[in-house]
Parts: sequence; C-alpha cells; structure tokens
Amino acid sequence: MPEKISANSAWQTALTQFHNVSKIMLLSEDVHQLLRNFERILTVSIPVRLDNGSLNVFNGFRVQHNSARGPYKGGVRYHPDLTLDDLKALAMEMTWKCSLVGVPFGGAKGGIICNPKVLSKGEIERLTRRYTYAIMPIIGIEKDIPAPDVNTNEQIMAWMMDTYSMNNGYCTPGIVTGKPVNIGGSLGRTDATGLGITFTIANAIKSKKLNFKGLKVAIQGYGNVGSTVGKLLSEMGCKIVAVSSSKGGVFNPKGLNHIALMKHYKEHGSFDNFPHAESITNQALLELPCDVLVPAALGNQITRKNADKIKANMIVEGANGPTTLEADQILTERIIPVVPDILANAGGVIVSYFEWAQDVQCYFWCEHEVNAKLKNLMDRSYQEVHSLSQKKKLNMRTAAMILAVKKVADAISVRGLYP
Repeated sequence: MPEKISANSAWQTALTQFHNVSKIMLLSEDVHQLLRNFERILTVSIPVRLDNGSLNVFNGFRVQHNSARGPYKGGVRYHPDLTLDDLKALAMEMTWKCSLVGVPFGGAKGGIICNPKVLSKGEIERLTRRYTYAIMPIIGIEKDIPAPDVNTNEQIMAWMMDTYSMNNGYCTPGIVTGKPVNIGGSLGRTDATGLGITFTIANAIKSKKLNFKGLKVAIQGYGNVGSTVGKLLSEMGCKIVAVSSSKGGVFNPKGLNHIALMKHYKEHGSFDNFPHAESITNQALLELPCDVLVPAALGNQITRKNADKIKANMIVEGANGPTTLEADQILTERIIPVVPDILANAGGVIVSYFEWAQDVQCYFWCEHEVNAKLKNLMDRSYQEVHSLSQKKKLNMRTAAMILAVKKVADAISVRGLYP
C-alpha cells in the first residue's frame, strides 16, 4: 500500500531533498531504497497516574533511520502537536548531519505527544520514566543514545539515565547525552550548538573575504542557541541589529547591546519596550537588510511567500528546516547563499558525541579541549562543503547533502546486505 505523505510536511521536504540528491549522485536503486526507508519505528503507549489520581495514556515514538555508520543518535521532544512525520524527517536529517561532520552515528528521533506546560514536575518525571522503560528494548549505549530536544532538558535526561540504569542493574551514564555534568555530562554541551553556528558564520565570512567588524547580523530566535551566537559575534566585532523571541523582536540599525538585551528579557519575559529600539514581528525581522541572517527559531520560516523579500547577503540556518524547498530555489536564483542546517547547527550533536565518548572511556575533557575539538570538526566540514559547492557549482545545501549521503551509501556498500 503506498505511503501517504502530507503535503508540505517536514517529511515530504526531507524525502524530496533526498530524492533530488539521489538523482544527482546516480545512487543505485538498492541503496536508494535502503536510505529512503527506516530500520525501525516504535510506537508506545505510556500510562501515567496524574497528580489528581486519574490515569492518562500518552502516545510516544522512537524512530531509527539508519545505523550503517554506527549507533542511532537523536533527541527526544515533548510537544502537543508532535507527529510521526516530524520525527521521520528529523531522524533522517540526523543521519545526514552525523555523516556530514564525521560523527560515527546514525539518525534517530523520539518524542511524546503531550503538553509539558500543563504537567507538574512529578507528572513529567513519571511520564519520562515510563517512556524510557517502554523504549528500553531498542536503546542502549551501543544501540541508540537519546538526547534533549524541544521541551526536554538535562533533568529529563537524568531521569532517563537513572531509569535505564536501575533496570540495567548498574550505572550507565552513556545511555543519554545532554545530562548534568555531575553524572557524566560534558563541559561545553550547553553552548555547543550556538558555538558551532558561530564557527560556521566565521568560516562563511572568511570565505567571502569580509571583515567581522561592523558586520550586521539579524537573529530570529534569541533563546539559548540564538543568544549564544549573538554574544559571541558581538565579542568578535559584529553588530547585532535585530533579535526576536516567540513574542516578537526589536531592531536598531546601529546595533543592540547583548548584555542589555538579556537583562531586559530576564526581567520582562520579552523584548517589548527595549530602549532605543523599534519593535518588529518575527516575519519582519527576516526581511531586514543585513549581512547575515540567522533563523534560529522554528522550521518553515522562509517560504515562497517571503523569499523574494529577503535582503540578507547570507543566511546561516540555526534552526532545523527553517527554509522550505520553494524558498531554497528562489534564494539560489537570487544568488543568496544559504549555509544549511545539517552543517550550521551540527555543534550540538558533535558535542553529544564527545559526551558519549567521554562516558565510554570514563575520562573527561576540560571545556577548552571540547571547544577546540568542536572547532576542528566544524571548520573541516565547512571547508569540505564549500569546496564541493565551488567545484561543482552547487548551492551549499546540495553540496552538504551529497557529501553526507555518500558517506552513508559507502558504509552500506562496504558492509553489504545481511543475510
């Protein structure tokens, strides 16, 4: 029976990107079929006793795309609008992301359909522990290593690790990454995604022979990732001209002070009424004139409806899937380079890999060593993508996808088919 794919879904986008690159690469039909499908999709029911004594049964998932290059790796998200299609797209993208930057993992993603904002801490803990127990048969330190994602954090990873360890009979810190440092987490993990994006922007700026000083940057989504990018770029001499949260943003062509922005947001919960700045919407921020635009909020922000209004000289994707397929084509035609998410925001999974490696060895690195190793992988990956892009006259996304898919396809070919 043919698979039903929702129009304009994240899964449709991921599948179309893969099909397009597969054609360019002349990928064999055998390998294409293996990579187009998933090795395992687990659906679980999660009964939880709520604080009021009632029982609620939640639905959860764990999607495992491909393990040709190593154990599965991917986050766990809690969201009321979560769909299996979302997780399939994200799991496939994680395979490409790990492959591109040389991390020996395959892609996975998991989650629970729930609204954590209406659950108590105790309810979230019980939900997390029962979910962990339900997916235990298919996860493991050498099988599948979960991590935080949307609406999950280091505390939830600690509960997952504890649940797995108690059922396993011994402490197993390497079963998850993104956990607290005092139970096997890695230094540098919190800022890893933002730091990786900053390294990517630095490489892109250097490749265009531009000067950091005075470079105008707009960041949509000034949360943990976006604010880290803003802080680091400000220190490098760039001018942060616009930032936003889910409630809207602010703009000042002369630049915004990062420290003052963070203080204001902490006190007021938004950027409303920030001194010496003009209020703007998230959509308006995307259309501002700037040197570098960093969409670091949600997916599908740059679409065919606004792609022709983008005035940035360069886009560096901090979020997963912020640019639709139609928008990508328009931006390519307009010669606006887009550094894709599978390259730009790979810092998080790289340092997750470092955390896992440290746990396995029971030997931990200082933050300087973590950051230095991260920079080495991000710099090398950017140069590989940029070089192929220039050599074959491809946009950066296509070049990145070709490199990523080739490594996985080569692993499949050399391993062969069992039995």
